[in-house]
Amino acid sequence: MAARRPRRYDPDRRHRIVDAAVRVLERDGFAGLSHRAVAAEADVPLGSTTYHFTDRDELLTAALARVNDAWLGWFESWVTDTLAAGATPADAAVRFVDDCLGPRRAQTELEYDLYFAGLRQGAVRPLAARCLDDMVALLRPLVPDEASAHAVLAVMDGTLIQLLLTGRPHEPARTRAAVDALVPGSRTGSPREVPTG
Repeated sequence: MAARRPRRYDPDRRHRIVDAAVRVLERDGFAGLSHRAVAAEADVPLGSTTYHFTDRDELLTAALARVNDAWLGWFESWVTDTLAAGATPADAAVRFVDDCLGPRRAQTELEYDLYFAGLRQGAVRPLAARCLDDMVALLRPLVPDEASAHAVLAVMDGTLIQLLLTGRPHEPARTRAAVDALVPGSRTGSPREVPTG
């Protein structure tokens, strides 16, 4: 009787499977995500994906958590840079929209794809809610209170959604005016430059 081959020690396999799931989502969207597609992308046996993730929702949740972590890591750095530059909330909102539609457009589109998937994918909703809550908490040092942080995030979200859907160009004056109307004391004589993320 042939000796059984020892199982290869691969402590990073789960991590690589999640990375592969993110790539499948980026390339093929939610409809393309399956254990088989992820196994092929990760170059692992199909049994490896089902061993680590019992069903598609569990695999999806792990991939979305990875996407959210990357997004929030960038957002935290962006807030830190914005604070260091002494930007007003209105100027910060303008720069955020410009960054998201410019150098970070691909990541922004993926994040909003996931955001809207929550309408039909129940597994996505807790992750989307946590991401929004974390963004509000990170914005808090830029504004007078938590209500203002929610309001500014709503303006940034709404502006991005509209521009991504319509393909229209960003009009900074409109974004700035919307935030100025919501956040007391956010006006300054002239907009300050905020470093891009």
